[in-house]
Amino acid sequence: MDKPIYITPEGLDALRNELDHLWKKERPETVAVVSWAAGNGDRSENGDYIYGKKRLREIDRRVRYLRKRIEDAVVVRSEDQPDHSRVFFGAEVTYINARDEEKTIRIVGEDEAESLKGKISWVSPVARGLMKCQVGDVVTLKTPAGEDELEVLAIRYP
Repeated sequence: MDKPIYITPEGLDALRNELDHLWKKERPETVAVVSWAAGNGDRSENGDYIYGKKRLREIDRRVRYLRKRIEDAVVVRSEDQPDHSRVFFGAEVTYINARDEEKTIRIVGEDEAESLKGKISWVSPVARGLMKCQVGDVVTLKTPAGEDELEVLAIRYP
Protein backbone atom coordinates (compact mmCIF):
# COMPACT_ATOMS: atom_id res chain seq x y z
CA MET A 1 0.00 0.00 0.00
CA ASP A 2 1.68 3.20 -1.16
CA LYS A 3 -0.69 5.68 0.47
CA PRO A 4 -3.25 5.40 3.26
CA ILE A 5 -6.94 5.02 2.46
CA TYR A 6 -8.31 8.05 4.28
CA ILE A 7 -12.08 8.31 4.40
CA THR A 8 -14.71 10.36 6.22
CA PRO A 9 -17.23 8.58 8.47
CA GLU A 10 -19.92 9.36 5.88
CA GLY A 11 -17.78 7.86 3.13
CA LEU A 12 -17.23 4.68 5.14
CA ASP A 13 -20.99 4.40 5.71
CA ALA A 14 -21.57 4.76 1.96
CA LEU A 15 -19.08 1.96 1.19
CA ARG A 16 -20.71 -0.28 3.80
CA ASN A 17 -24.19 0.47 2.41
CA GLU A 18 -23.04 -0.36 -1.13
CA LEU A 19 -21.47 -3.61 0.07
CA ASP A 20 -24.64 -4.51 2.00
CA HIS A 21 -26.83 -3.77 -1.04
CA LEU A 22 -24.66 -5.83 -3.40
CA TRP A 23 -24.30 -8.78 -1.04
CA LYS A 24 -27.81 -8.98 0.41
CA LYS A 25 -29.99 -7.76 -2.44
CA GLU A 26 -28.41 -7.61 -5.87
CA ARG A 27 -26.29 -10.77 -5.70
CA PRO A 28 -29.13 -13.08 -4.49
CA GLU A 29 -31.45 -11.68 -7.18
CA THR A 30 -28.82 -12.28 -9.86
CA VAL A 31 -28.14 -15.81 -8.57
CA ALA A 32 -31.87 -16.54 -8.82
CA VAL A 33 -31.97 -15.34 -12.44
CA VAL A 34 -28.89 -17.41 -13.33
CA SER A 35 -30.36 -20.51 -11.68
CA TRP A 36 -33.63 -20.04 -13.54
CA ALA A 37 -31.80 -19.43 -16.85
CA ALA A 38 -29.58 -22.49 -16.33
CA GLY A 39 -32.70 -24.65 -16.07
CA ASN A 40 -33.82 -23.51 -19.52
CA GLY A 41 -31.39 -25.76 -21.36
CA ASP A 42 -28.66 -24.67 -23.78
CA ARG A 43 -26.53 -22.12 -21.93
CA SER A 44 -24.38 -21.12 -24.91
CA GLU A 45 -27.15 -19.00 -26.45
CA ASN A 46 -29.05 -18.13 -23.28
CA GLY A 47 -28.76 -14.34 -22.84
CA ASP A 48 -30.12 -14.35 -19.29
CA TYR A 49 -27.57 -16.95 -18.26
CA ILE A 50 -24.61 -15.32 -20.02
CA TYR A 51 -25.43 -11.80 -18.78
CA GLY A 52 -26.24 -13.09 -15.29
CA LYS A 53 -22.90 -14.90 -14.96
CA LYS A 54 -21.10 -11.78 -16.19
CA ARG A 55 -23.00 -9.63 -13.69
CA LEU A 56 -22.17 -12.06 -10.87
CA ARG A 57 -18.46 -11.74 -11.68
CA GLU A 58 -18.79 -7.93 -11.62
CA ILE A 59 -20.63 -8.02 -8.28
CA ASP A 60 -18.10 -10.40 -6.75
CA ARG A 61 -15.19 -8.26 -7.95
CA ARG A 62 -16.79 -5.12 -6.48
CA VAL A 63 -17.58 -6.93 -3.21
CA ARG A 64 -13.92 -8.01 -2.86
CA TYR A 65 -12.78 -4.46 -3.60
CA LEU A 66 -15.22 -2.92 -1.08
CA ARG A 67 -14.31 -5.39 1.66
CA LYS A 68 -10.60 -4.65 1.21
CA ARG A 69 -11.15 -0.87 1.14
CA ILE A 70 -13.34 -0.98 4.25
CA GLU A 71 -10.81 -3.18 6.06
CA ASP A 72 -7.88 -0.88 5.19
CA ALA A 73 -9.71 2.43 5.59
CA VAL A 74 -8.42 5.04 8.03
CA VAL A 75 -11.43 7.03 9.25
CA VAL A 76 -10.66 10.71 9.74
CA ARG A 77 -13.20 12.65 11.78
CA SER A 78 -13.42 16.42 11.59
CA GLU A 79 -13.14 16.75 15.36
CA ASP A 80 -9.81 14.90 15.24
CA GLN A 81 -8.16 17.54 13.06
CA PRO A 82 -5.46 19.40 14.99
CA ASP A 83 -6.22 22.96 13.84
CA HIS A 84 -9.59 24.00 12.46
CA SER A 85 -8.15 27.31 11.22
CA ARG A 86 -6.16 25.39 8.58
CA VAL A 87 -7.19 23.15 5.70
CA PHE A 88 -6.87 19.45 6.42
CA PHE A 89 -8.69 16.28 5.32
CA GLY A 90 -12.46 16.64 5.71
CA ALA A 91 -12.44 20.44 5.51
CA GLU A 92 -15.01 22.34 3.52
CA VAL A 93 -13.14 25.17 1.80
CA THR A 94 -14.53 28.19 0.02
CA TYR A 95 -12.09 29.86 -2.35
CA ILE A 96 -12.06 32.31 -5.22
CA ASN A 97 -9.93 31.79 -8.31
CA ALA A 98 -8.21 34.26 -10.65
CA ARG A 99 -11.40 34.49 -12.78
CA ASP A 100 -13.39 35.65 -9.71
CA GLU A 101 -15.30 32.36 -9.55
CA GLU A 102 -16.17 31.42 -5.99
CA LYS A 103 -16.28 27.68 -5.26
CA THR A 104 -16.85 25.56 -2.19
CA ILE A 105 -15.33 22.09 -2.06
CA ARG A 106 -14.90 19.42 0.57
CA ILE A 107 -11.70 17.40 0.79
CA VAL A 108 -12.60 13.72 1.10
CA GLY A 109 -11.21 10.24 0.41
CA GLU A 110 -10.62 8.88 -3.06
CA ASP A 111 -13.61 6.50 -2.84
CA GLU A 112 -16.05 9.28 -2.00
CA ALA A 113 -14.90 12.01 -4.40
CA GLU A 114 -17.68 13.47 -6.59
CA SER A 115 -16.54 16.65 -8.27
CA LEU A 116 -20.05 17.58 -9.43
CA LYS A 117 -21.12 17.60 -5.77
CA GLY A 118 -18.06 19.57 -4.66
CA LYS A 119 -16.29 16.60 -3.07
CA ILE A 120 -12.68 16.33 -4.21
CA SER A 121 -10.10 13.70 -3.39
CA TRP A 122 -7.37 14.60 -0.92
CA VAL A 123 -4.79 13.58 -3.56
CA SER A 124 -6.16 15.93 -6.23
CA PRO A 125 -4.00 18.91 -7.23
CA VAL A 126 -6.48 21.43 -5.80
CA ALA A 127 -6.73 19.65 -2.44
CA ARG A 128 -2.98 19.18 -2.19
CA GLY A 129 -2.46 22.86 -2.98
CA LEU A 130 -4.94 23.95 -0.33
CA MET A 131 -3.65 21.67 2.44
CA LYS A 132 -2.48 23.57 5.54
CA CYS A 133 -3.67 26.92 4.15
CA GLN A 134 -5.48 29.46 6.31
CA VAL A 135 -8.15 32.01 5.43
CA GLY A 136 -6.54 34.70 3.28
CA ASP A 137 -3.78 32.48 1.90
CA VAL A 138 -3.26 32.51 -1.87
CA VAL A 139 -2.11 29.34 -3.64
CA THR A 140 -0.80 29.12 -7.20
CA LEU A 141 -1.75 25.92 -9.02
CA LYS A 142 -0.46 24.71 -12.37
CA THR A 143 -3.34 23.52 -14.53
CA PRO A 144 -3.53 22.37 -18.16
CA ALA A 145 -4.88 25.85 -19.01
CA GLY A 146 -1.96 27.55 -17.24
CA GLU A 147 -1.45 28.84 -13.73
CA ASP A 148 -4.42 29.65 -11.52
CA GLU A 149 -4.46 31.43 -8.18
CA LEU A 150 -6.83 30.39 -5.42
CA GLU A 151 -7.53 32.57 -2.40
CA VAL A 152 -9.00 30.82 0.63
CA LEU A 153 -12.12 32.66 1.84
CA ALA A 154 -13.48 30.27 4.47
CA ILE A 155 -12.71 26.95 6.15
CA ARG A 156 -15.33 24.85 7.89
CA TYR A 157 -15.34 21.37 9.34
CA PRO A 158 -18.79 19.78 9.00
